[in-house]
Amino acid sequence: MIEVIIDSVRVNLMSPSRLVVLREARGERYLPIWVGPYEAEAITVALQEVEVSRPLTHDLIRNMLTTFNARIVRIEIVNLRENTFYGNIVLEQNGREINIDSRPSDAIALAVRAHVPILVNPDVMAEASIVPEKDIPEGAAGQTSRERSAVPPPVEESSERLDVFKNFLDKLDLDLDKPDASPPDPKA
Repeated sequence: MIEVIIDSVRVNLMSPSRLVVLREARGERYLPIWVGPYEAEAITVALQEVEVSRPLTHDLIRNMLTTFNARIVRIEIVNLRENTFYGNIVLEQNGREINIDSRPSDAIALAVRAHVPILVNPDVMAEASIVPEKDIPEGAAGQTSRERSAVPPPVEESSERLDVFKNFLDKLDLDLDKPDASPPDPKA
């Protein structure tokens, strides 16, 4: 198993999903995992050590495990099938190791609270990880996007394309001091 740490939790403004980016502890690969907004918040709250007045769901689970003398040992991301990651929460209770099936997002939220390692199956890491781009040599144009970072290069806008918007904005009459420029009366 390959140990990873949480690199970041990212927001996609175009969707409710969030992205947890795990970084190989002793390497340069990154493993992005899409999670729901609530799970992302649970992970972020724990990472930032925010004090909450009442236990959140993952705090409750940790407290219940402690009450029953079970200790979270590690969490594992064990499989990737049809773009869905599968995880395990590995517990120790009375000298016995117990594996509990879990969504990786919930397992990660527990790992942050319990301060335990996050491990990834090497096959999952090989299939789904990315390596950040360094300077791309000229011969790299034929590489697949999987071999390069999944982030597209920035688009350079020509001033000619943007001139259309500039002309439109220049023609707008935004003088709000004119009497006819006031907003309509909502009561009318």
